[in-house]
Amino acid sequence: KKDKKIVAITAAMPSGTGLSKMANLCPNQVFDVGIAEQHAVTFAAGMSTEGMRPFCAIYSTFLQRGYDQLIHDVCLQNLPVRFAIDRAGLVGADGATHAGIYDLAYLSCLPNMTIMCPSDEAELVHMTHTAAMYDYGPIAVRYPRGTGTGVLIPENPETLVIGKARVICEGENLAIVSIGTMLATCEEVIARLSENGAKCTLVDARFAKPIDTEILDKLCKTHSALIIVEEGAAGGFASQVMQYIVNSGHIDSHFRLRAVTLPDSVIDHAERNIQLEGVGLDANSILEQAESLISQNINMANSVHS
Repeated sequence: KKDKKIVAITAAMPSGTGLSKMANLCPNQVFDVGIAEQHAVTFAAGMSTEGMRPFCAIYSTFLQRGYDQLIHDVCLQNLPVRFAIDRAGLVGADGATHAGIYDLAYLSCLPNMTIMCPSDEAELVHMTHTAAMYDYGPIAVRYPRGTGTGVLIPENPETLVIGKARVICEGENLAIVSIGTMLATCEEVIARLSENGAKCTLVDARFAKPIDTEILDKLCKTHSALIIVEEGAAGGFASQVMQYIVNSGHIDSHFRLRAVTLPDSVIDHAERNIQLEGVGLDANSILEQAESLISQNINMANSVHS
């Protein structure tokens, strides 16, 4: 209502993406192009060249259909198209055909692309506002199916600093870098580790691209172990972080690195919590990885002192 340049485009997903609500309020600013994701992406690109601020709202798994247009019509032209990527991550009973587990990998490799990953509904508000204000190239915000965590919705959204992570808590035994949906699970892991006396750092990456290299440099210098937790297939955020750490010379004899991601396999339909447990992205599985690294740290320190 405030900015008539903001338009929304979807490909036969107006109710699933919530755009039916916007269509009732702003009928002249919402376009449903039918089951034609390729056209939706190029349509958004064309509108952006005329000074509009298009939001292209498509499920993660269906955006794959418009990948050629995403590369050639948006990213290579560096056009400010906003992608609202629904159903990102595992989708419970919707099953393998709807699982949005590849977008972090297939978007991260594209030039000019900025990718935001909210950890709760308040972050989604800030990131949607940030996307609306971002006119420098393509930008995506990816969010999961299902309910949020229950945090208060901010009345005044913030414009986030692009590529800047946030530190949730600080310690020295272990650093955990979470992206998007996994923050609440990682907070549980940190709380359970603290019960055993471990003091750990938790970072909410916020951005899958560009990654916050400044905070990664600091973590590598102040910690001897790091876990990256991502609800996405290998090749996405964790791969970028590990590549940066390795290429920056942070890996040496005293530093160990683990990435906790989805496996390279098709995940069949089930309740989302059962899916997460099956692939090792539940709190118990991540806790086991964390305790293993902390135990190795203690053993190494004892051998050095002896």
